[in-house]
This record gives sequence, structure tokens and C-alpha cells, in this order.
Amino acid sequence: MTWFTFAILTALSVALYDTWVKKWFSHLTAYEMFAIPMANCVPLTLISLLFIEVPPLDRVFYVAFLVSLPFNGVPFFMYIKAIQISPLSLTVPYLAFTPVFMIATGFLVLNEMPDIWGIAGILAVCIGSYVLNIDPRNHSFLGPLRVMFKETGSWMMLIVSFIFSISAVLGKLAILHSSVMFFQMSFFAVLNILIVVIFLMFGKIRPSVFVRYPVKGLVAGIFFYGHIFFHGFGISMTKAAYMISIKRLSIVFGVILGGLVFHEENFLMRLLGSLLMFAGAVVILLMAG
Repeated sequence: MTWFTFAILTALSVALYDTWVKKWFSHLTAYEMFAIPMANCVPLTLISLLFIEVPPLDRVFYVAFLVSLPFNGVPFFMYIKAIQISPLSLTVPYLAFTPVFMIATGFLVLNEMPDIWGIAGILAVCIGSYVLNIDPRNHSFLGPLRVMFKETGSWMMLIVSFIFSISAVLGKLAILHSSVMFFQMSFFAVLNILIVVIFLMFGKIRPSVFVRYPVKGLVAGIFFYGHIFFHGFGISMTKAAYMISIKRLSIVFGVILGGLVFHEENFLMRLLGSLLMFAGAVVILLMAG
């Protein structure tokens, strides 16, 4: 498989995860929405670790591992809160800004810089996400900016996008100083357990919620596991900003699923923006070096 295939599979996993969690768990608190998939993912990561050889680890790995914990935990919670309180089509598009931020963070942490075609593709993905938010009823080009400040889930997701631009490059740094499977499985086993335990200690989630949805919870955990599995291999094979740009095609899948499952408004305009994002992805795949 190429990095592009892994990135597409990551995008599909993310879109299915978003839709599944919003459909079946949005009546719960944001903490419980967040914790159920993580708890159900833990057994999968621990079982995987039984078959993974521990690579040589250095100081860079341990620093990147520890710093990555808060830089993943905080935005993941904000992510779930955003899709709980706002439509998928007004939240997930702002994740497209992550690879734009990563032009800077990738250079600072990994010394990676996209070429001119790569930057063009990244910007096309970002512009497409902007078009997704244009409301054809008021014909306002500045409408999406107003939506971002009025819609709580939208501005929250923009903050998530920036934090993910840091956590993604830290994760790749840790992978480069260990191995894909070891870091992805060990990191998310630790992160998921820590978050669930902390939420239980502070009374943010009810223990009974984990047994109330055994099948639906397991499916959510599988989607989350697929996300971290495919993400690790994809980002290890190419420049981080490129991989995250293709991963953000989850927005395209999310908009389609949002229209089909939740009957969200302005579906055609959001599909047009999605196609522009797809065009940016094609430029990255075929032209970027």
C-alpha cells in the first residue's frame, strides 16, 4: 500500500467514527461520547502490542510521547464536544486548516517543507472547506467567517485543527524514533486508559455507560482503532502535511454522510466544497514532491 491509500483509509475511518458517535451517543454527555470509543479501543491496542517487537527507544521518543499526551487528549475532547453541539458539516470542515498550520509546525519539528505544488494542493483543500460553509441563501462570501464566530462547534474545531497540527508532527517524530505500530498502539493504549480513569475519578462519566452499549461501543472502538492504525503508516511514509491533507478528505465523507444520515442543510454547496478539496488532494498526489 502507498501512503495515499493509508491516508484515504484513515479519512474513511474518521468519517465513519464521527457519524457513528454522533448518531448513537450524542444524547450522552460529551465526556461519555469521548470515553466510550476510547475504552472499547483499549483491548484492541493491548492485544496488538502482544505481537509487536519493542524497538530501541531514545530520549527523543520519550519526550515526544509524553508531550503528545496532552496535545492529543485536549483536542480529542474538544472534537467530540464540537460535533455534539453543532452539525457535522459546520464543524469537521475546519479540520482542513490542520495541514495549513502544519506547513509551519512540520518545518519547525521535522524540517519538512512542501513544494509549490504541495502548498497549492493544501490551499485548495483549505479553500474547499471554506466553500463548504457558504450559505447560498444569503450569497455572502464572508458568511463562513460569521458562522465560525456564531457557531460554537465551528470555532472550537478551528482550535482543534491548530492543536492537531502540533500533535501530528510530534507523533511522526516519535514514530521515527521507534516504529509505527509500537508508538501508535502503546501511545493510544496509555492515552485512552488515562482519559477514562481521569473521567471516572472526577465523576464525569457513569461506569454503567460502558456496559449499556456493548455492540455500538465496540463498533466505535473499531473505527477509532482503524483511524490510529492507518494514520500511523500513512504519516510515516510521506511529509506530514501531505498525509494530513489527504486525511482531511474525511470532511468529504463526513459531508456526504451528514447529508444522508442527518439530512443536514445546504448539501449541494457543501458537496461542491468537498469536490474542491478532492481536487487539492489530487494535486498533492500527482504533482507534489
